[in-house]
Amino acid sequence: MRALTFLARRFVAGDRIDDAISAVRALNADGLKATLDNLGEDSHDKAHALAAADENMVMLRRLGESGVDANISLKLTQLGMGFDDALAKDSLLRIVEEAERLGSFVRIDMEGSKFTQKTLDIFYSIHDKHPGVGIVLQAMLRRTEADVKDAVARKARVRLCKGAYKEPASVAFPDKKDVDANYDRCSAILAKAPVPAMATHDDARIESALKAFDAAGLVKSDYELQMLYGIRAKRARELRAKGHTVRIYVPYGTHWFPYFYRRIR
Repeated sequence: MRALTFLARRFVAGDRIDDAISAVRALNADGLKATLDNLGEDSHDKAHALAAADENMVMLRRLGESGVDANISLKLTQLGMGFDDALAKDSLLRIVEEAERLGSFVRIDMEGSKFTQKTLDIFYSIHDKHPGVGIVLQAMLRRTEADVKDAVARKARVRLCKGAYKEPASVAFPDKKDVDANYDRCSAILAKAPVPAMATHDDARIESALKAFDAAGLVKSDYELQMLYGIRAKRARELRAKGHTVRIYVPYGTHWFPYFYRRIR
């Protein structure tokens, strides 16, 4: 386990919020923005779910106090979705309202496909009155093109990623070429969405999105390119040097193993 902890430090900023803020300061010094994630998912009781919600509130306040350029990302199962959806929704609303008060932004991470519709339902129930919340959609899922079109129609802010969960072929494309093609289709559609965020380390996907955005008349301040902490750091700096807005996903916390495992896989 000690070796795993050492390896995980490439992808995880540290155990504590202070570690994460230090990592964000270093990124900001290179002109990179960040989104902070307190690692954890699948809370199984109310106490843990409420504690996770409180940690997100602390994150928002600490980010505001520190003056770093970062927003936050979170998972709804961490807030209780799965055993008490109403609790998760109430906690999300509390977090989003705090973010709006502080002039920040909250992104809801997408989890495994069994949670996709439930996540979208909770997201839209909040988003319709609180535009300071965004969603993640996964190009690997067969349903995502339709979800992207719906998000554009509803003026939702979307981060498009490929997806890191193991899914059955009935709901996800099993071949990388099909995931890539779906990513490109969805990124072109997102040219009509507010502040589309393209989360990928794949240069071909980045270039495809940039061509679509250019064709739609977008300028570099209209969208974000996003990458994970510890992956292709040099490329992130190169993109920033070309004038793109680049945001790095910075996770921290002691519950790092599921996240670390998906990165390795």
